[in-house]
Amino acid sequence: MARLEFQRFVDWVDHRIVNRSRRVILVFLVVTLVFGAGLSAVSTEAGTEQFAEEVPEEEAFSRVTEEFSPRFEAGTGSTQLIQRAPNVLTRRELLRMLEAQKRLSDRDDLRVVGTASAASVVAETLDPDADGLAEQISALERATDSEVAAAVRENADNERFTGLLADDFNPTAASASATIAVVTHSIPLADEAGAGQGGDSPLTPIQRTAGRVVATVGGDISVFGSGVIADEFGTVIADSLILVVPAAVVFILFFLVVAYRDLVDLLLGTAALGMAIVWTFGFLGLAGIPFNQIMIAVPPLLLAVGIDFGIHAVNRYREDRAEGLPVGDAMRKATDQLLVAFFIVTATTVIGFLSNLVSNLTPIRDFGVVAAIGIVFTFLVFGVFLPATKVEVDRLRERYPIPTFSQSPLGREGSSLGRVLRLGVAPALRAPAVVLVVALVLSGSAMWYATGVDTEFGQEDFLPPAEAPAYLKSLPEPFAPSDYSVVADIEFLEERFSSSQSGVVTVYLEGRPTDDAYLETLDRVAQDPPDTFIVEDRRADSTSVLTVIDAEARENPEFAAVVARHDRDGDGVPDRNLTEVYDALFATDSAARAGEYLADDYRSSRVDYRVRADADDDAVVADAHEVAARFRGPSTATGAVVVFSAISDLILDSAVQSLAISMAGTGAFLVFVYWWLERRPSLALANLVPILVAVTFVAGTMRLAGISFNAFTATVLALTIGLGVDYSVHVVHRFVDERADHDLETALDRTVRGTGGALAGSMLTTVFGLGVLVLAVLSVLGQFGLLTAASIVYSFLASMLVLPSALVLWDRFSGNDPLVPLGGVERESGAAATAD
Repeated sequence: MARLEFQRFVDWVDHRIVNRSRRVILVFLVVTLVFGAGLSAVSTEAGTEQFAEEVPEEEAFSRVTEEFSPRFEAGTGSTQLIQRAPNVLTRRELLRMLEAQKRLSDRDDLRVVGTASAASVVAETLDPDADGLAEQISALERATDSEVAAAVRENADNERFTGLLADDFNPTAASASATIAVVTHSIPLADEAGAGQGGDSPLTPIQRTAGRVVATVGGDISVFGSGVIADEFGTVIADSLILVVPAAVVFILFFLVVAYRDLVDLLLGTAALGMAIVWTFGFLGLAGIPFNQIMIAVPPLLLAVGIDFGIHAVNRYREDRAEGLPVGDAMRKATDQLLVAFFIVTATTVIGFLSNLVSNLTPIRDFGVVAAIGIVFTFLVFGVFLPATKVEVDRLRERYPIPTFSQSPLGREGSSLGRVLRLGVAPALRAPAVVLVVALVLSGSAMWYATGVDTEFGQEDFLPPAEAPAYLKSLPEPFAPSDYSVVADIEFLEERFSSSQSGVVTVYLEGRPTDDAYLETLDRVAQDPPDTFIVEDRRADSTSVLTVIDAEARENPEFAAVVARHDRDGDGVPDRNLTEVYDALFATDSAARAGEYLADDYRSSRVDYRVRADADDDAVVADAHEVAARFRGPSTATGAVVVFSAISDLILDSAVQSLAISMAGTGAFLVFVYWWLERRPSLALANLVPILVAVTFVAGTMRLAGISFNAFTATVLALTIGLGVDYSVHVVHRFVDERADHDLETALDRTVRGTGGALAGSMLTTVFGLGVLVLAVLSVLGQFGLLTAASIVYSFLASMLVLPSALVLWDRFSGNDPLVPLGGVERESGAAATAD
């Protein structure tokens, strides 16, 4: 009964495809115009900021920024000038840095409010009255080389000087290989900041201009800062698309020509692919979902499924036409079978993508939704529009002399491809259990091996590599990528300035700062710090409202008296009526500094701890959480390293959870749909075997290739299930149809040749179409393309080599042979088969 109900719907669609093809075409073109209007509304979102949304550690970081920032004041931003030379402390190089600072300061549009550099310190040492950059340049120009060297040695213990020099600073030789200058800009007060960074920054235009200005000075001085990072976040997307899209089009067209071997069918297939992409991205614009880096993978995914559907539809139709059926009957028979297979593939693929909704990371959830919607659109376009257009074109061919090339199906009997596709049939008929045992043992080994896959998240994942591959550099415009510097500069700073690049972790406290024991607790927690924390006088190097109180008390006798009056035990830490202490502190010159660590309403505070630059990030995060746990009341460890670690953990959780949900959801759906359509739910077990093989092999490939779970690859395992189902469902559904009318060997043979031929064409096209992602400037996108292409190859091989054995065993143990009587009555075939 269920089969008949579903068949009624399929017949309704068949009727409109065959008998009302022009109306169907018109409806789809109108809908395309509607979605096309949404393309102009597509916005972009880049960077790591989007991944930090809704992460507790990031929310704490944002609250720290919001609550402890100056109110009603102009914001500031900084630009770093990185100078490299055999010795940046020579008179010539120092003058070059000062000249760069001066030219930047002289530009009103750069809004420079201050500069700091080692060159300025040396100039001030030579001439204490040299307050301005012009005077500092004059001081250096008048000095001799020996005087400059003496001034450098004089500042060997000056942290304001040495903190701006590379670790190889040699005071005796007065030399260093690199130095940093800091230029401070006045910018409009920025929105609430967080640990991640987006693709927009108010400093981007400023630092672009600064780069051009600094270039006029000569030497090796580069501009680095949040604006440069944001600029490259956005540029890398455009550069990747410029490289990937044309290459994908070339490969796809080549393999489509081989698969279709007919100009008209090729044009129909490519038009349908374009329509599916327009619908998907038009929906993106209409729904207000921003396009992010992960969504670069959506077009290739749609192409993968669309090519598969298109080749299957045309190939199956050609098989029926080769049997002598007229256009309408051939298409009705083809869609009668394929719509069911397309529906199963679409539903299971959608389940795979929607499993990403369990992720706590917004971009991964958005990717899952958009990919799922795109697959549904692909099903409609290739399941209805393409067949209707094919019917209309072939009817015109019968009336008009439209050129027709090859119309023979792929994998036809006697062809070389057909013989290759049959490789899995003989082992399946002779020793199916052995084949399955070997496949499962290999899968188990691959999964065990894959347990060593790492997880990572960082800004570098979303930025171009420090050194672009040579083949990319040799490309002509507009394909040649931009000159990128951010990752190289980050690595340079980490390598050469490690001693001065110590990190900071923050503990956000939501307790009651006015409790008498509050400041005593801050003092106690600073004692006996963890190994990754920087230690001064056996205490953690930290900054809090307590350190501000201590500093002000040392300089201000009147405030010191207030502290002493509220210090019962005489240890220098106030421990009663703290509200009065805070009120007195905010009435001093340290009010702004205090406001950075204590909220205006005295309800929350923060403590910053400096951590060693060479410390392992995981150890830093663990120690930060351990220190936060020492405080009484609500406390949260945060900071960039803590937030990125939390996101990394969420990425792994997302990968595991989406895999489990995808596998369970796919299995449950297959059980239901095979029961509903065929009354044989055990077909789902056979269907899942090649998917399991493909998933485990992809996971093993990740470790073998040294690829970690990151923001891109976290979706690969669930995606493999979605794409793997595509291949196995077509084989299973075709086998069931063929088995209703043929013996086991014939049914397998016709299945692997007919459906296998279409799968081979689809596999080659999509592997190369997705494989071109390895050309992307963004390395993690290349990793995603490699793994997705591998998942398609594994899914195809498992469907051709392992699935036949699973079907043979299923056929034997389910009593499926239609030629064997059941209870003295000849068994019904196909839809009316007895239930499991």
